[in-house]
Amino acid sequence: MAVPTTRLLVLSVVRLLQPVHGYDVRRELLSWHADDWANVKPGSVYGALNTLQRDALISVDEVGQEGARPERTTYRLTAEGEKEFGQLLRDALFDADQLKHPYFATVALFPHAPREDVVAALRSRILKFEAAIVFLEREEQRILAGSGKPEESEPFHVADAVRLSADHTRADLEWSRKTLRRIESGELDVWSEGMGGSMIPAPLAD
Repeated sequence: MAVPTTRLLVLSVVRLLQPVHGYDVRRELLSWHADDWANVKPGSVYGALNTLQRDALISVDEVGQEGARPERTTYRLTAEGEKEFGQLLRDALFDADQLKHPYFATVALFPHAPREDVVAALRSRILKFEAAIVFLEREEQRILAGSGKPEESEPFHVADAVRLSADHTRADLEWSRKTLRRIESGELDVWSEGMGGSMIPAPLAD
């Protein structure tokens, strides 16, 4: 069973920076790019904090206010939270489930789209993947050039998560290039008579 990623990551940041305010948990995870590689949405962090407090996995350390600013609540991990974090992390470390890639269904439906649309879409994906890899490589270098201290910059281990994302992107890029070559050479042909279903209708003209 998949580990609840947001729960695990929020627990880890509270554990790392405690006592810590919810805003700082959110900011830390955004600096790790968790919204990209783990699909952790900024708004979900506060919901996770509320749930973790309800489940007695984190506790309120202090509620304070400076001047006219809103009250700030800081959190700490409880003993039960430490146990939960350890179990979730062990489960995640040994998880080897295959990714359910959202593009799998699209590939299965290639015969139902015009060949020229599939070719154009693959070319577009290739350009996007190439740009993404350049960005991820630069992010990895930037993180490794920092101090690695959470209070100053992203921890060095975040660079490994970025590298894993880059490797997955390279695999998608290589698959897209190979598939495009096979279609253009005629090796992959699912559009010949009897090979596919009815084509999708053309978009309506403005």
